[in-house]
Amino acid sequence: MQNELNYLDRNEFNFEPSKEVVEAFKNFDINKFAFYTRIYDEGKKSIFSVYLSELYDIEEHQVMVGYGAEDLLKKTVHYFLTKGNNRKMLIPKFSWWYYKSIADEVEGETELYPMYEQEDTYTYNLDELKAIVEEKQPRLLLVASPNNPTGNGLTGEEIEQILSFVPSSTIVVVDEAYASFVSKSGDYIKRLINTYPNVIVCRTMSKFYGLPGLRLGYGFVGKGGEMDAFLKYANMYLGYDRLSEELGIAALKSDAHYREVARVMEEARQMYTNEIGVLPGFKVYKSVANFILIKYPIELKESLQQAFAQSNYKVKFMSEPDINSHLRITLGRAEQNRFVCDTIKRIAQP
Repeated sequence: MQNELNYLDRNEFNFEPSKEVVEAFKNFDINKFAFYTRIYDEGKKSIFSVYLSELYDIEEHQVMVGYGAEDLLKKTVHYFLTKGNNRKMLIPKFSWWYYKSIADEVEGETELYPMYEQEDTYTYNLDELKAIVEEKQPRLLLVASPNNPTGNGLTGEEIEQILSFVPSSTIVVVDEAYASFVSKSGDYIKRLINTYPNVIVCRTMSKFYGLPGLRLGYGFVGKGGEMDAFLKYANMYLGYDRLSEELGIAALKSDAHYREVARVMEEARQMYTNEIGVLPGFKVYKSVANFILIKYPIELKESLQQAFAQSNYKVKFMSEPDINSHLRITLGRAEQNRFVCDTIKRIAQP
């Protein structure tokens, strides 16, 4: 039995931070807490947003920073659903419960658009989505890529295809919390925000860079129009947490460390596919995030729950309609992944 709880149900980080992050923390000048950031004197919001603008080759004005992607999503939804009479937001059928929650906070209306199970993945039907947008005329269209809990993602080209058929009056919010697991390049973001004024792309330091406790998110916003007013609302006048800024930059500079973590996670995906995917009644879905979705025979639910509870491992048993016989498992360290895999096999093959 394990002595400590292993949280593989929250998509958190079960590895060590990079050496660069550790050194940035150790060497931080605590005297910086004694005054506000001085960079707003230059018309810029933070050293973190400046670094991001250089990294992505995007104007600093179009970068926003927040208390995690959670904060950026909440500000976006609250702002646009309270401007004018249109309070409708479209969200994926299988998605993070938080999207609906933040819309509910301002009496917004959320409607689900379909996702389809195709072999070992989930997909959006973009032609159908186009028809739904034309019919519903939502104020906000939220697209998650990769999507939680299904693990599927969209390419930059597919996101651009969505933007091409959405009217300018609809704000497209792309939640890319897990995007760095898909690709090393974010070149398409510059093209999107410079072409479409109605797009907001949200990212975070919580997932790929393993710093959920830092609460640091960032986003990229389309140019001009109502986005300028939104950025004034969303951004902080007196700057951001000085320590978080420096730790965030250190993490972005240590990509190789986190790519090695991603490699361990890819090995886990292959292990689950090869060993669990062949068991009767099980299906392992493709994932481009730091978790994997597994369908299991529903009659094994109680036994699986007991086995994990007794071993001090927590995994996510999904309860939503049409996905209530599924496990979502965070990809952790190699020994954690091995233990979870062996536990499932023990219950499935007593």
